[in-house]
Amino acid sequence: MKFSEFARVSAISGLVAVAVVVAAAQQPSSPASPAAPKAAPVAAAPAAAPTPAAAPVSNVAPDTVVLTIGDQKLTRAQFELLLAAIAQNGRPASTPADKKKVAEQYGDLEAMAQEARKRMLDQSPETKQMLAVQTDSYLASTLAKKITEGVQFTDLDLRAYYDAHKDEFEEAKGSHILIRFKGSTVPLKPGEKDLTEPEALAKAQEIRGKLVAGADFATVAKAESDDAGSAVKGGDLGTFKHKQMVAPFDQAAFSLPIGEVSEPVKSQFGYHIIKISSRGSKSFEDAKAEIEKQLKPKLAKEALEKIKTQTPVTLNDEYFGK
Repeated sequence: MKFSEFARVSAISGLVAVAVVVAAAQQPSSPASPAAPKAAPVAAAPAAAPTPAAAPVSNVAPDTVVLTIGDQKLTRAQFELLLAAIAQNGRPASTPADKKKVAEQYGDLEAMAQEARKRMLDQSPETKQMLAVQTDSYLASTLAKKITEGVQFTDLDLRAYYDAHKDEFEEAKGSHILIRFKGSTVPLKPGEKDLTEPEALAKAQEIRGKLVAGADFATVAKAESDDAGSAVKGGDLGTFKHKQMVAPFDQAAFSLPIGEVSEPVKSQFGYHIIKISSRGSKSFEDAKAEIEKQLKPKLAKEALEKIKTQTPVTLNDEYFGK
């Protein structure tokens, strides 16, 4: 039984699922307060790996059979269609070794599929239904991708978005000291007492008094802050956007006079003592690339939602309930 060109592309999604192996182990997350923005870990530069040899230009004609699996034959053109499908899923096979691995994995997949067809497993109602669902899923995914790629907008569209969402491009740079209390998701330091809210507030007020009297913010943060992620940096949070932090912190950070030490600010993580060193807003030109990145999926989603409304979907209340 021969696959159609479309069926070959559809089948590659199964190959991709079989071929992908997640090798990167996740690093343990730091117990820093969620108020602090996430920062990428700094790692030493790895030794330069040898550059894989580029695939030589093939002299094989497009209609030449390059892979045979039982009664299934793939020409160079058909096999490269599969490679293109894999590349669209973020797994490009550019070297000869990569291509050979894909061919071997596809061979395993097709060998099992051929045996399944011999056993008439493709004729069962359950299998037919699942194959139909998988085809629909592939078509819907392809449609979404095509619509997203086709989204276009002008500088006027980008400017209109910027003017309507200026607060999204406001930024502040500052530091904080966090004093946690019972119920906080921020873990206790080893040997530290689990403070009640009143005890945490009293400690935060005491620390603020020292800072106002001239104590060095970074030194105090390293010694006292329960936000392990920023404490080691003297409480430094770097630059963060408006509405990136939890609401009480955000409100204080974008209203506090530059250079002043805030009163203790309560959030679900504890009491924050905040000091803002600078605050400003990205210009339209600086924000333009970011707006394009945000606007494209937004417009694509609106287009897809419009398509959904054009096809009525009715559920039987007697079966599904109301």
